[in-house]
Amino acid sequence: MKKLIQFFKDSYAELAKVVWPSKEDVISSTKVVVISTVFVALLLGLIDFLLVLGIEVVFR
Repeated sequence: MKKLIQFFKDSYAELAKVVWPSKEDVISSTKVVVISTVFVALLLGLIDFLLVLGIEVVFR
């Protein structure tokens, strides 16, 4: 039981050392992720569209 209690004490002490990001940092990072995701999705969609067009031309 002592080891379990010590584990939770140590865990709490480690969490106290964590530097949590500010609200502005989280919002900024979220914007970067959303914009990057949309960009990559559009790029992959364009590549897929062009490949389908190319395959249709080859097999006509």
